[in-house]
Amino acid sequence: MSPESKKLFNIIILGVSFMFIFTAFQTCGNIAQTVITNLNNTDFHGSGYTSMSIIYGVFSASNLISPSVVAVVGPQLSMVVSGIFYSLYIAVFIQPATWAFYTASVFIGIAAAVLWTAQGNCLTVNSDENTIGRNSGVFWALLQSSLFFGNLYIYFAWQGKTRISESDRRTVFIALTVISLVGTVLFFLIRKQEDTKAPGEEDSANEILGDSSSAQNKMMRAVAAFKKSIRLSFTKEILLLSVTTAYTGLELTFFSGVYGTCIGAVNRFGSEEKSLIGLSGIFIGVGEILGGGIFGLLSKNNRFGRNPVVMLGIVIHFIAFYLIFFNMPNDAPIAPMEGTDAAAYMIPSKEVAIFCSFLLGLGDSCFNTQLLSILGFLYSEDSAPAFAIFKFVQSICAAVAYFYSNYLLLQWQLLIMVVVGFFGTITFFTVEWEAAAALAARGSDYSSI
Repeated sequence: MSPESKKLFNIIILGVSFMFIFTAFQTCGNIAQTVITNLNNTDFHGSGYTSMSIIYGVFSASNLISPSVVAVVGPQLSMVVSGIFYSLYIAVFIQPATWAFYTASVFIGIAAAVLWTAQGNCLTVNSDENTIGRNSGVFWALLQSSLFFGNLYIYFAWQGKTRISESDRRTVFIALTVISLVGTVLFFLIRKQEDTKAPGEEDSANEILGDSSSAQNKMMRAVAAFKKSIRLSFTKEILLLSVTTAYTGLELTFFSGVYGTCIGAVNRFGSEEKSLIGLSGIFIGVGEILGGGIFGLLSKNNRFGRNPVVMLGIVIHFIAFYLIFFNMPNDAPIAPMEGTDAAAYMIPSKEVAIFCSFLLGLGDSCFNTQLLSILGFLYSEDSAPAFAIFKFVQSICAAVAYFYSNYLLLQWQLLIMVVVGFFGTITFFTVEWEAAAALAARGSDYSSI
């Protein structure tokens, strides 16, 4: 197998592993608040929104140390251990206890920071400036396939149910725990960097994946990675991209947790309201997969760079927000267990709700594939710190969004995303234009990125 084939193999295994883990975790996130609402008349008093806020808050703080962890432990083992913690969090729902639920939320926040930093490092060291766009798209399409499979099961298993029984809950979460563990084991198939690197890549790769086993050198690499993260945080490019990244954190919260809860709370959808949560997740996944596949496959032939894709993403999201505003009751995100009988500016339509799910997924893929691509391109030699900063900003904004989702009506949540999305698109354009100018100065073809 040629070095290039080995690198593509690594990207595919990386994507498939994440697909299994996030089939479990994203399905869990999508149904958590609905499941918990059905538990709140027992001794369990947790909140899905609060749990997610804890996860993303800890996630954001942990990104300060995650490059050091990856530098010392290595990306492969980092992802394996992180995957185990994801599985433990999901397993908590089999027999929920409030203390275990919130404790697991803290640990998965730490694990998520390490997992995504290691993922960014693995993606970058198996790519170059000619393949980073393709590899980002392939990874994203495989990752977001997770939204399809888990939610397809939820759609059929919960068809016609207005209340989720203890048996239904246990069956779902036992299956999701096993699926997460399968994805964790698959990380062992990733070839180590020394087996895949091409000539000339050694210096940048060893900066994170050095072979020395001495404790002193490991500590030096950990400290160097931490210092590099702090230094990169204040560069112009990272500060500008942080606005775009902040938007992806807000809309991630909305489509992965809030929107499914809104659909499940609308009583006018009748007996299908709970199964529609699964169908919504499926169509978010279809949009993500379609976007990741198209923008990955077409990246080699894109003469105009990343800006048109990001512009497409924000237009799609604005259309989705507009339709959701007209279709969903304002109190849907914070409705009680009995749901809401209110209507918005039109009679709630299941077809419009599911179409908006597709638009949310498609628009999200536009932003994330291009952010992964530009970070891998700009910081090919500093991939772990750069991706740690990316996840730090994204996760802290997701934590804030999950917190205010407990209190804000739907219209205000949509308005916040519109404002941040608008400015995030402008700042991305600025960085991309500068990247294009730098590439032209080097005499490279802009369409290769």
